Amino acid sequence: MLREHANDLDMSDPLPPLVSTAWLAEHAGTPELVVLDASWHLPAAERDPAAEYLAGHIPGARFLDLASLVDKTSPVPAALPSPNQLAERLAELGVDIGDKIVLYDDSAVKTSARAWFMLRAHGVEKVAILDGGLAKWRSEDRPLETGEPQMQRSAARELSSPKRVASKTDMLDNLATSARQVVDARGAERVFGNGTDPVHGGANGRIPGSLNVPFGQVFNEDGTYKSPDDLRAQFEAAGVNLARPVITTCGSGVTASVLLFALQLGGHEDTALYDGSWLEWSSDPETPKAAGPE
Repeated sequence: MLREHANDLDMSDPLPPLVSTAWLAEHAGTPELVVLDASWHLPAAERDPAAEYLAGHIPGARFLDLASLVDKTSPVPAALPSPNQLAERLAELGVDIGDKIVLYDDSAVKTSARAWFMLRAHGVEKVAILDGGLAKWRSEDRPLETGEPQMQRSAARELSSPKRVASKTDMLDNLATSARQVVDARGAERVFGNGTDPVHGGANGRIPGSLNVPFGQVFNEDGTYKSPDDLRAQFEAAGVNLARPVITTCGSGVTASVLLFALQLGGHEDTALYDGSWLEWSSDPETPKAAGPE
């Protein structure tokens, strides 16, 4: 642990959605505070998050193994895990029902946001993201730990089926009604370009009517999230009406979660994730698609 005796954290206080490295260093070692490494990388990065975790992680952190939390029985590519699958993983990691969870990552695609949405969607409420992630922690010369900490299995909790998740059918219905705005988190060249998607293969393009806020635009240069005012301005500049519901999408549901978290920080909670995202939509020859400039 970072300190033998940390300041007590009142577990009855709400956990803010975003915590600083200073906050985590101050409260590390507090009973009922659990830190999870939610790193996961695109194949092109050629990085092994489990090996990197063992080589150096925030002291006391446990490895979530986010890449394995996929419901392989679902027809949706890279689908959110089932409630039992997620509950079992949390039990293996010794996460109790009353614990407060802080997530971090060391990924270019900011995968702690995917873990945050996954937990929240299944009814786990006490979840925060470490602002700036492992990179900021390291940049401040804070301590790291190697190997795996000792963990004692907890009782498996009962989780709900995921909420705030839009299906392909929902997206098709929304094309007819435009009840909810669709915001794509991929880079503009993938959303409005032609040719082949450099990440997942298949064609570039978008769900017709989609707006675009590339996920990297919600961060400051040091990898921390922009202020709530700046986040709201970022979405509004892209044409998003923050008085109306939003569905986010991306390639496979990862960076779309970054936009969901940014919207939450900006005070907008009427949101949902299209979990199948472009990977599912583009592979179906029956779904309408748009390509090229608007």
